[in-house]
Amino acid sequence: MAVLFGGIQANAWATEPNPNATLIYYDMAGNETLDPAEPQNNSSYSHEALMAIFDPLIRLNGAGNPEPGLAQSWTRNDDLTELTLKLRPGITFHDGLPVNAEAVRRNFERMAGLGGRVGTTMIETFKLVSSVEVLAEDTIRLKLKAPSGQIEFWLASNSGMMISPAALKEGVVGSALQPIGAGPFRLKSFDPNVKTVMTRVDNYWGGTKNRPAAFEHHYVPDGRARLNALRSGQANIALIDPRQIPEAKSAGLHIEVVEKNALWLIYPNLKKGPLGDLRVRRAIMHAIDREAIADALTNGSGRPTSQMWSSKSPFYVPELETRYPFDQKKAKALLAEAGLKDGFELTDLLLNNSEYRQVAEALQANLAEVGIRMKFDVVDVSQFPQFYRPPTRGDILMGRYGGRSDPIMTVHEIVGNGGSYAPGGSASPRIDELINQARRMAATDPRRIGVMQDLAREISDSAATMPMITRANVYAYKAGCILNLEPYLPSGDDRFNDVYVSTGCK
Repeated sequence: MAVLFGGIQANAWATEPNPNATLIYYDMAGNETLDPAEPQNNSSYSHEALMAIFDPLIRLNGAGNPEPGLAQSWTRNDDLTELTLKLRPGITFHDGLPVNAEAVRRNFERMAGLGGRVGTTMIETFKLVSSVEVLAEDTIRLKLKAPSGQIEFWLASNSGMMISPAALKEGVVGSALQPIGAGPFRLKSFDPNVKTVMTRVDNYWGGTKNRPAAFEHHYVPDGRARLNALRSGQANIALIDPRQIPEAKSAGLHIEVVEKNALWLIYPNLKKGPLGDLRVRRAIMHAIDREAIADALTNGSGRPTSQMWSSKSPFYVPELETRYPFDQKKAKALLAEAGLKDGFELTDLLLNNSEYRQVAEALQANLAEVGIRMKFDVVDVSQFPQFYRPPTRGDILMGRYGGRSDPIMTVHEIVGNGGSYAPGGSASPRIDELINQARRMAATDPRRIGVMQDLAREISDSAATMPMITRANVYAYKAGCILNLEPYLPSGDDRFNDVYVSTGCK
């Protein structure tokens, strides 16, 4: 039975997985390199191929809770300053080298040696880890510079994706790295930002039952091209734009809406133009007709939101949804109060694919009605780091965010001082105070929920970021073709490692 999400009716089919098939997925995001350290790969929308090739030390389940990965167990000391991991026995990388404590140590050494050239998850990890001790062939201890309740989550993402020591030559990074992991698929060929072809690892420690013989990940930024590829048989599953749902259904395709802890939002650079003025940010929040955007663009797959967390998250605060109602008079009054009664011009660093453009054009129309003239600076999707890398580009970046494996990192990246998506700094000192408080609490500490909810209130009150609508992953495929596609909430992407192609898939 395939389980469908988002209220679309589920179908049952009597088909079996085909282990000789190739899973061919057409996606709207790609990979410039297959190096987990690559900053572009820190985005949780660039993870399908990485998760297939590189197993992490710790794995997150679909709900985002830490479970054993390459490490079969781990323990903490009482003050959260040490983490000791015991590795599974007998596991090898795709080149035959053992996944042992020395290989893990070498990965951490490489991570620290690359410094600021890596993504946020790795930067935060090596900033926190003071030393890595090999205690035995299968045991390694991380000593931390400060108490942390985050480290397990980081080791379940890019920081924990282990690479064969043979590939970790000094200074090798990005496209120069050979992507040799220990995951269920090994790399066969790679065309940057075009196609990644992987083949099944038949001696994978987690088993191979039902897994297809190969997995192809295609980066196709245009939604029309992705849907056409599916209809023509070039693809057997595609991520489609929500506005394509009626067309795909009328073509007889099966639609699966997978709910995510994800949303469309506006990242402001508080040092650009008037965005440092709280009144201006609040004016933008009141100018957005979230309900109309959701109705027009998502076909029931999204809903209006004024906060970062899904309604299913323990950090969700219901009353925040009424904090910024659509109110153009209020928006204009706030702009006038800020000395901008005639409005102002705003540049959005627009990522070049059809879905981004649709949402951006709807936002552009909303803002124009209160006098904010938004223009577009169009770049390829892979070039989003230009928003925060000096010299920064764009006043805002309107984008979709799928979160990180660690919710505290999610908040820090978006609104914290030094966060990747906050190039102008934090909107409020209290945001950073609450982030630091949450960092020193174990994930299982019940008090952490209250701290995270207080953080959600502060983010909303300071309009530190500007949420618009929730975002689900909308997949299309021929009925009965794809099996076992399960939601993966810790990431914007879903894990395709255990997705199967059925015998009835043509």
